Amino acid sequence: MRKSIIISVVVCLLLPIFSTVANAKEPIRLAVAGMSHGHLGFILGRPDKSDFKLVGLSDPDQELTERIISRYKLDPEIFYADLEKMLDEVKPDAVVAFGSIYDHLSVVEACAPRGIDVMVEKPLAVSMKHASRMQELAKKNNIQLLTDYETSWYPTTAQSMKLVHEDNFVGKLRKVVIHDGHKGPKEIGCDKYFLGWLTDPVLNGGGAIVDFGCYGANLMTKLTNGEKPISVTAVTRQYKPDVYPKVDDDATIIVSYPESQCIIQASWNWPFNRKDMEIYGATGYIKADNNHVMRIRGAEMREEKKETVTADDVAVYEDPFAYFADVLNGKIEVEPYGLYSLENNVRVVEILDAARQSAKIGKTVYLK
Repeated sequence: MRKSIIISVVVCLLLPIFSTVANAKEPIRLAVAGMSHGHLGFILGRPDKSDFKLVGLSDPDQELTERIISRYKLDPEIFYADLEKMLDEVKPDAVVAFGSIYDHLSVVEACAPRGIDVMVEKPLAVSMKHASRMQELAKKNNIQLLTDYETSWYPTTAQSMKLVHEDNFVGKLRKVVIHDGHKGPKEIGCDKYFLGWLTDPVLNGGGAIVDFGCYGANLMTKLTNGEKPISVTAVTRQYKPDVYPKVDDDATIIVSYPESQCIIQASWNWPFNRKDMEIYGATGYIKADNNHVMRIRGAEMREEKKETVTADDVAVYEDPFAYFADVLNGKIEVEPYGLYSLENNVRVVEILDAARQSAKIGKTVYLK
């Protein structure tokens, strides 16, 4: 009797431990497709959070591969020249793409039929032809296909969206002005692997109009809950043809909606790095100056108020890979027309396609 009581007590004490172990998820097996993107360090330099296990990397450039092995002190055995061979041998659960934007399609073509979820760096694709095919493959094979933007990590972005959608702080949305860019990829020190495709009209889809125009299209699509624009008007410039002979280095895009307008100023000619946004409505405005500082003025406010916003103040993932992991583990659902969502980012490519066409023909392009 005494022995039975002791056993029962021990079992009761151990049950929570057994339950926790049983419910603990194994790290997601993660592979990297392409290594030429300058943001590769976001994942290779990320502290271990036990949510991912890096199982493979692929890139056909042997020189680049050796450089990455040396820099990050990684096991050469997990590197592959061929993407499909890597997928078949290491069998990842998920893939992050860090090659050219043009290569995003081939990554999804390889991963989707194998049931492998994918996150690409912005933008989703170089054209609507690529984007439509990627969307078709993702839906057919029931995989997640997400797009990562730096501004998606910003507390000020999350707070701006909350003020617009939940608090109706600015009233009816009227005008949004978004500035993104820097001095230029060569000027800020991007290496030859990154510059090789970033300044190529085929591999990147354009210059600044794509590299930084996509941010504004992504944010405005979220602000309008996926509303389809009426028209797109764009002007591109080549202020530095000796540095960027193949692509534009400056773009102004005007995206018109039934009751609002977005002006996107994307440039490789700013005197400093910038990612800022101004949102104007019928009764107020929001100015997100950077990732933490914003200025607001509402209908009942006599003057502008400056605020510092952190992740303690608003729900936001400051680590995009933590967001990816939580989506894959079923902890959260991708919000319709959310910043990472497929629906949002197909719309982004639609806007960029129209912008390139408008700049080329010198006329406003009306979307069907």
